[in-house]
Amino acid sequence: MNRMFLAGFAGTIAGVMATTQLAGPLLAQNDASERSTYEYLDLFGNIFERVRADYVEEVDERDLIESAINGMLTSLDPHSSYLPPDDFSDMREQTRGEFGGLGIEVTQEDGFVKVVSPIDGTPADEAGLEANDFITHVDGESVLGLTLNEAVDLMRGPVGSEIVITVVREGEEPFEVTIIRDTIQIRAVRGRTEASAVVLRVTTFNQQTFSNLESEMEAQVEELGGIDNVSGIVLDLRNNPGGLLDQAVYVSDAFLEQGEIVSTRGRSASDSDRYNASAGDIAEGLPMVVLINGGSASASEIVAGALQDHRRAIIVGEKSFGKGSVQTIMPLQGNGAMRLTTARYYTPSGRSIQALGIEPDVIVGQRIAGEEEEEGVIPRRSEADLRGSISNDSLTPEELEQLEEERERLEADALLRNDDFQLAYALDILKGLAVYGDR
Repeated sequence: MNRMFLAGFAGTIAGVMATTQLAGPLLAQNDASERSTYEYLDLFGNIFERVRADYVEEVDERDLIESAINGMLTSLDPHSSYLPPDDFSDMREQTRGEFGGLGIEVTQEDGFVKVVSPIDGTPADEAGLEANDFITHVDGESVLGLTLNEAVDLMRGPVGSEIVITVVREGEEPFEVTIIRDTIQIRAVRGRTEASAVVLRVTTFNQQTFSNLESEMEAQVEELGGIDNVSGIVLDLRNNPGGLLDQAVYVSDAFLEQGEIVSTRGRSASDSDRYNASAGDIAEGLPMVVLINGGSASASEIVAGALQDHRRAIIVGEKSFGKGSVQTIMPLQGNGAMRLTTARYYTPSGRSIQALGIEPDVIVGQRIAGEEEEEGVIPRRSEADLRGSISNDSLTPEELEQLEEERERLEADALLRNDDFQLAYALDILKGLAVYGDR
C-alpha cells in the first residue's frame, strides 16, 4: 500500500517538476500569441477608422463591419459565412418549408416577374393566376429594375395581409388582382407512378421532407392498388442541393431496417456523432434505384451513400457534387447568424465524400432529345473545384488511386453505350442483380 502511495506521489513530484520546467516557455509563447492577436485587432481598428474618415464617399459603418466579419468566415471555406438579419430570416423560412405569401413559382423575364406556375390550393391559384402571366406592379410599385429576390420579398408578408398585384396576360388588358396572403408550404417531395414503379422526386431537405415522403409514398402505393403491385422504388435526388441533416437521416432510415446511416466528426470528440437506423422499411424491401448527378449535394449524398453502403439501392446517374461537410447555424446578437463548418460527415463504411462525391454503381449521362451524344463523360463543377474547399482526410493515396481506377472503369462502361447501348444496359442490369443477390 505504501509503495503504491509513494509511487504515485513520486509521479506527482516528477509531473510538477516537468511542468515547472516547461511552463516558462509555454507561457511566453502564449503571451506572444496574445500580443500578436491584439496587435492585429488594433490594426483592424486603425484601418476601419481610416476608411471611415478618408474614403472618397461616405460609408455605412455597419456594412463595413459585416463585410469584415463575412470576409473572415468566407476565408475559411466556401460554406462558412455571415448571415445578416434578412438573410437569416430567409434561411429559416427555407428550412421550415413554409412562409407567408401567395403560392406561386416565379422567374424573371425582360425585367418583370413571370409566373412559372401557381401552387395548387394556394391564394394565387384561387385568385386565378396562370402560368406565363407577368406581374408588373406590387401594391402600385413597379418591379421593373428590381432583382427577382427583391420582387419576391415584396410579395411575401404576414399571413392574412392583403396585396394588390398588377398582371399582364397575353391577349388581355393589364388587370389588378387582390390576394390575401396565407401560409405557403413548399412541397419537398413529389410522387408519381411509372408503369408499376413509384418515383419519388425529392427537391430539398427542409422540415417538411420526411412527412412529404411518407404521404407521397402512401398515395402512390394506394394508386397502384397496394404494395404487392409495386415493382420497385426510384428515389430521384438529382439537382437536390441538400438541406437539413436530420431530414437526410429520416429519409435514409425510411428505407433501412438497421445499421449506421451517417457519422459526423468534428475538431474534438465532443463534436462527433453517429446516427443509426431504426426498424421499419416503408418500401418493405422492394428493389430501389437512387438517381444522382453533379447537382446532388450534402444531404442528398448522405442518403445516397447510406443506401449504397448498405446495398439497399443501386445508385444510377453521374457523380455527385462532393460536399461532405456539416455547417452549424449560430444565432448572433443583432438578429444575424454565423454559418460555420463544424464537422465532416462519413458514410456507414467510414468514407468521406468531401471533394470526391458519391460514385454511381451505374454511370448514365442525361440524354436530351435532339442533342448529339458527346464523347466521354461531361465534366461538371464539384466541391473540389471551389476555392478554399476543405480536404478529404479519410483516404490514403493508395485508396484514392483505387477510386480513380474504379471511376475510369465506370466511365469506360458508360462509353460502351455509344457502341452497343443494349449490351451496355444488359451488363448494368446484371450488376444491379448482383447487388441485390449479395444482400
